Amino acid sequence: MSDKKLWSGRFSEPTDAFVEAFTASVEFDQRLYRYDIQGSIAHATMLAKSGILTLDERDAITTGLEQIRDQIESGNFEWSVELEDVHMNVESHLTKAIGDAGKKLHTGRSRNDQVATDIRLYMRDEIEIIRTEILRLQQALLDTAEREADTIMPGFTHLQTAQPVTFGHHLMAWFEMLDRDRERLADCNKRVNIMPLGSAALAGTTYPIDRHYTAELLGFDRPSENSLDSVSDRDFAIEFSAAAALIMMHLSRMSEELIIWSSAQFNFVDLSDSFCTGSSIMPQKKNPDVPELVRGKTGRIFGHLIGLLTLMKGQPLAYNKDNQEDKEPLFDTVDNLKGSLKVFADMIPAITCKHQSMREATMKGFATATDLADYLVRKGTPFRDAHEVVGKAVALGVTKGCDLSDLSLNELQAFSDQITDDVYEVLTLEGSVAARDHIGGTAPAQVRAAIERARQRLAAE
Repeated sequence: MSDKKLWSGRFSEPTDAFVEAFTASVEFDQRLYRYDIQGSIAHATMLAKSGILTLDERDAITTGLEQIRDQIESGNFEWSVELEDVHMNVESHLTKAIGDAGKKLHTGRSRNDQVATDIRLYMRDEIEIIRTEILRLQQALLDTAEREADTIMPGFTHLQTAQPVTFGHHLMAWFEMLDRDRERLADCNKRVNIMPLGSAALAGTTYPIDRHYTAELLGFDRPSENSLDSVSDRDFAIEFSAAAALIMMHLSRMSEELIIWSSAQFNFVDLSDSFCTGSSIMPQKKNPDVPELVRGKTGRIFGHLIGLLTLMKGQPLAYNKDNQEDKEPLFDTVDNLKGSLKVFADMIPAITCKHQSMREATMKGFATATDLADYLVRKGTPFRDAHEVVGKAVALGVTKGCDLSDLSLNELQAFSDQITDDVYEVLTLEGSVAARDHIGGTAPAQVRAAIERARQRLAAE
């Protein structure tokens, strides 16, 4: 073999070639190289501070690792499957470059605590990137909601017309979903940002290491408390995957609405050509491929969450080779989540609202029926009686094929003598939305106030 195993002393026979390829992780964990080198430099610095390495050895290790990082980033580093993973590839190259000092780097640690540290460093950076992408999408939603604060559309329950709302109010519902998502990631990061390095294989080390110092060098909040748990814990990855699944669920709900709204049957919005594709056979087609694909990727992310939970459910303490299987689903979750957020943040500002279609659709479903019931209640009619009165009025409208606002005063008064000519003020769409003038309501004034509060909230972070 071209590269000697760094653990080969115990073995008298070489690893089977297929087993070597089957058990190697370097093809996917090499993306952790930057964090592996970052952790190793901090570890060497701590070892020197503790008197375990000389200053010259520390400097040689640091310089060597920085050179390896440059080689990787310039594409001049040769990865070896025979060396199994990113850690052994880096260490082997280091030892070849600087000699015996490279062999001392692994003092007081194991690949078990090393990989756990690398993943946490990686996750910490990715969470910040993802939170930034969510913020960018939220800002796009705020801008669009402000532009469409007065735009009236049907609000739905059971996908049936329920009450008039504004499109701006609807977009602010999406904003709130994402705000919870950003909060969840920030909270998740509290448990990510704990350092396992120094736990070694499972029991700690006999060397006089200073884990608090290493944690400080790497920007962790604190070192972990229990070595057994430290090397085998993947809760933080599962928690992130759960948060990612929630984000994707929210994006999928948004996607579903955009797909429906952009259909000829609804005709509420037009998606920019930049985010759609055509048909190879039907020249008239404009397919909402971006939201469809995001909706599809949601199932993929859900699968990764279940996969990670299943991966961990049967493992005894401490580290097991099973944990090598945590990286590919985690990496794929990160990549697809970032891509989905990015494309949504780019797509939202390019949405064109079809105001007339929205308005006409709102008129079709007796959307102001609740307003008529509220009107009767304010006149002294008990709500249940008002509900029955309006139900009868709606039935007449269905028979005549017209909206409540198109019924004559005499027709409405046949159901209740409480109805007078001021009823038409509440049966208008503008009157309906404007009447819901309280925090959280759909009144345009409240939508603008909610947008302002949201901007202040984002600016304060």
